[in-house]
Amino acid sequence: MTPTRTVALVGRPNVGKSRLFNRILGRRVAIVHDMPGVTRDLAMAEVDNDFLLVDTGGIGIKPEMTPAAIHDATEEQVDLAIQAANLILFVVEGPSGVTAIDFEIADKLRRSGKEVLTVVNKIDCQRSGNLPTEDFKRLGFRDTMYVSAEHGTGSRELFQEILNALGPKPPVEEVDEDRRIKICLCGRPNVGKSSLGNALLKAPRLIVSDISGTTRDAIEHDLDYTSRTGDEWKFRLIDTAGMLPKRKLGTSLDYFSNLRSSSAIGRADVAFLILDALTGVAKHDKKIAGEIAEAGVGLVVVVNKWDLALESFRSQPMQGYSSEKEFRAAFAEAVREELFFLPNSPILFTSATTGFHVEDILSAAVTVDTTMDLELPTAKVNKTLLDLMERQRPKIVGGRRFKVYYGLQVAKRPFRIRLFCNREEKLDDSYFRYLQNGFHKEFRLEGCPVRFDLRGKPQENPYYSPNTSQNKGNNTLNKHGMGTPRRTARRGKK
Repeated sequence: MTPTRTVALVGRPNVGKSRLFNRILGRRVAIVHDMPGVTRDLAMAEVDNDFLLVDTGGIGIKPEMTPAAIHDATEEQVDLAIQAANLILFVVEGPSGVTAIDFEIADKLRRSGKEVLTVVNKIDCQRSGNLPTEDFKRLGFRDTMYVSAEHGTGSRELFQEILNALGPKPPVEEVDEDRRIKICLCGRPNVGKSSLGNALLKAPRLIVSDISGTTRDAIEHDLDYTSRTGDEWKFRLIDTAGMLPKRKLGTSLDYFSNLRSSSAIGRADVAFLILDALTGVAKHDKKIAGEIAEAGVGLVVVVNKWDLALESFRSQPMQGYSSEKEFRAAFAEAVREELFFLPNSPILFTSATTGFHVEDILSAAVTVDTTMDLELPTAKVNKTLLDLMERQRPKIVGGRRFKVYYGLQVAKRPFRIRLFCNREEKLDDSYFRYLQNGFHKEFRLEGCPVRFDLRGKPQENPYYSPNTSQNKGNNTLNKHGMGTPRRTARRGKK
């Protein structure tokens, strides 16, 4: 998993931030040059699978050194790096002492409220005793380190100080080799859900054991299956009742039946939305699909009773379709249009009665479950974002265009991508879906939900209140996985 802790190098131009960045990494990543302003974009790299190191452009570069637009964008990205950081390395230059710009940067860092470590660079052993150390203490930060990024002096001590400031490394999740993939067949009544479950449980080469539940819990079945390729698959099939619309919940039994089904969806690794091939996507199918999407689990669509649909097609061929394959492709496209909000889910065509492609359900469960554990490289995440935003630029809202400076994966199951941007409220739903679809295609995340955790500049957002519950920690996510947008905040909804 990409580290969620961030260390940012901040300082005025030409104090050696990029060289120090390379020194901490132990390899050359950032471009090093004596000319101020070479570093403009944020450079990022993972360090020992522990923290993300971010190199920033110089603060306070003179306007004549670079075009105004680039100057403004550089400083805006530095602001975002400061917001994202758990620890800031405030890099200053030893030989020149403290400058007026250094004091301005120090004030900026104090206002950020972040932990700051002053790093005095370009220190050679022979002249370290002549340094005006009291000047550096005037910057007002508790700890000061003296290093030479070029020669490596003090780099080991600096690295240890970084680790001390960050605290213990977050524990790595242990992989349970005996883990079973929890799958849930869900849908409205009479779509053949139980028949599919029985077809799976009665399949050849299958070992079944029941785990009895209470009246408030769904019944679960352990299912060990040997695939056609000889792979051993272990599942836990969660049996659910058909989900009824709220207006049709006539009895307490109906209510608790729906409640058990919703609970089963939340416990699943992969949920299967079962559709009836003869009726297509009904209104309540959309509501069930929305509930699965909100749960953040893997999602696969299964069109059951496909044998009956084929019989109908053969007896009365539909005009415009020359083959069953073409008919099936058109059917799948119609399903995608109706369920456009799903995470590019695979669509399977099966028949519980004939056993047609029933094993595909288990195969899809393995594929989606495996994909949900992927770690998306930070470099590729940012390249994907850049390509998507260059291919289709966001709309201008309120005089400004939504802009992403960088992103990284911070969680999985579901995938959560943290985007550091200029204004989070300027990402509309249609552009969110465009970015989501782009991620699904680029990383092949079919059936896996992707959510964006937007981090903008909250102090300039009139609808942002740092003391409200929706803005503590990660932003409250709506059904699309986005932070609460401006129009929702205006209505007072959470």
